[in-house]
Amino acid sequence: MAEQAAGVSMAASLEEVRSHDHDRFLTLLFAPSAKRPALTALYAFNIEIARIAELVTEPMMGHIRLQWWRETLNGLPRGETRGHAAAEALHEAGTIPLDKLQMLIDARERDLSDDAFGDMGALEAYAEETSSALMTIAAEILAGEDAAQGAATVIRHAGVAYALTGILRALPVHASQGRLLLPADILGRRDVDPHDILAGRMTDGLRAAMGDVASAAREHLAVARAASFDAAVLPALLPASLCDRYLEIMSVPGFDPFLQPVEVPAFRRQLRLLGRKLSGRF
Repeated sequence: MAEQAAGVSMAASLEEVRSHDHDRFLTLLFAPSAKRPALTALYAFNIEIARIAELVTEPMMGHIRLQWWRETLNGLPRGETRGHAAAEALHEAGTIPLDKLQMLIDARERDLSDDAFGDMGALEAYAEETSSALMTIAAEILAGEDAAQGAATVIRHAGVAYALTGILRALPVHASQGRLLLPADILGRRDVDPHDILAGRMTDGLRAAMGDVASAAREHLAVARAASFDAAVLPALLPASLCDRYLEIMSVPGFDPFLQPVEVPAFRRQLRLLGRKLSGRF
């Protein structure tokens, strides 16, 4: 009965990843089968804490939810999952470092703040603490802590590139929620009025600001791809291989994020990931 319940929780977590983080869902296909349950649990947990800011109407409620997850993680070694599918999946996986999951929770406190990122350095630091940290944990699941540490440079830059690309893609969603993640110094330099973004109005200045962030993402990709890493870590890095196409779409002259969703068909993403897996690169 317990095994059946655990299987249901893992299946529910897999469906959560498929529905809300399809890029990482596709990368699961290229991970060793024995590692997929732990990766599934990790990605489902990440979805839970990353979506909190979108689901609450007041920051205090978000802080309460994050604290709930802190307490839930503390209880996992004793088998206390509080009936949550993602928590049950984490408990079933059993090999994920809970202290590093706690650090992911701490990083998500930033999502509940109205303060803008002052500059690109601040945004990149946030990306490291969220996206790169998640890739690090995935790398540890796949290949162990030593291999993940050996790939630290690759993971850091690949994670930042994926996060910056994701922030650009999610600009309309964030704007509809009253959230603005683009760095204030870039907006100022490009003479962008934040109210235009929040109102869903595309301007030449915003297009230029998005180009600045896209350029930073490409620079991080270049640094990541120039560094070496243990081949076993590759599935953790594969999401970053999809950045190129997303950035190409957003760099087309006249692109308007409020009118044109940045989507790539699943079969094209699968082909890209397969090619990267076969080449041993991302």
